[in-house]
Amino acid sequence: MSNKIVVYFGILGVSLFAIAAIIGPLLIDDYSVISQYISESFASNTEYGWYLQYIGYVPSGILTTIFCLSAPKFFPTSRLIKTGFFGLAIFYGLGTILVGLFPCDAGCPTKILHSSTAQLIHNAASTLTYIFLPIGILCIGLGLKKFESHRQLSQIALVTGIISAIFIFVLFSNPESGYRGFLQRVIETSFITFIISSALKIMNSK
Repeated sequence: MSNKIVVYFGILGVSLFAIAAIIGPLLIDDYSVISQYISESFASNTEYGWYLQYIGYVPSGILTTIFCLSAPKFFPTSRLIKTGFFGLAIFYGLGTILVGLFPCDAGCPTKILHSSTAQLIHNAASTLTYIFLPIGILCIGLGLKKFESHRQLSQIALVTGIISAIFIFVLFSNPESGYRGFLQRVIETSFITFIISSALKIMNSK
């Protein structure tokens, strides 16, 4: 697979996620991007949730998985870099697919009592995604750090990895926070920033 195709997969993958995350709240009255999870915009009780799932999040997860599995061959040989990208493919890429296929119940409750099977799968996939997201990005950043030609991307990876880790910790500390929507969007923006930066680096690779 050529570097341009891989780049298109990466940028299109995160773009679909971003577009769905922006459009979803606009389709729901009184939706708050500050206090509500992204998943609440395509919960099982929403009118347009199906379109967001199968036009936005599921294809986004598929494209992101392909990008993360293909990316290591365009970077210096490093166990940390390969492990980081493969981890992102499994826990973020596939995690996004599962989250899209299994929408949460109305309100996206975090407590498992009386939750549907889809809600339980949704919560499990989301939790694993956010646990391993910063780990994967930081592994890549540390792996790239010793290569001078990749120093800038290494710095971006380390910064976005640390930011996502901090906000994930805050979110996990209080999943019912009135700022949970804001916290989640910072986390997702960190990941999108890293993927786009990686894609642009691959675009310029020989």
